[in-house]
Amino acid sequence: MRELQPLNENVLLELTDEFTEEKTPSGIIIPDSAKEKPSLGRVLALGNIEDAAVNPGDVVMYKKFAGNKVELDGKEYLILPYADILAKISEVDSI
Repeated sequence: MRELQPLNENVLLELTDEFTEEKTPSGIIIPDSAKEKPSLGRVLALGNIEDAAVNPGDVVMYKKFAGNKVELDGKEYLILPYADILAKISEVDSI
């Protein structure tokens, strides 16, 4: 089994289709060619980063055109500098 481990101050993200919407609220199906790829990914591993605000398993938003896409064993990953992470997506309970 092979594993990607980011070095220095880099973060490894898993890019999946689970973050894309397939339909508009009115029910219109959006084809893949018309969709804008979201800049969201799930953190898989962190490099040498002290006091990181994200942990493996967190979903984060990153800068457009950031990092380097890598494909390994049929899955798509993104390795990007920690500084290119813009926000962490958190689930909160509504009041």
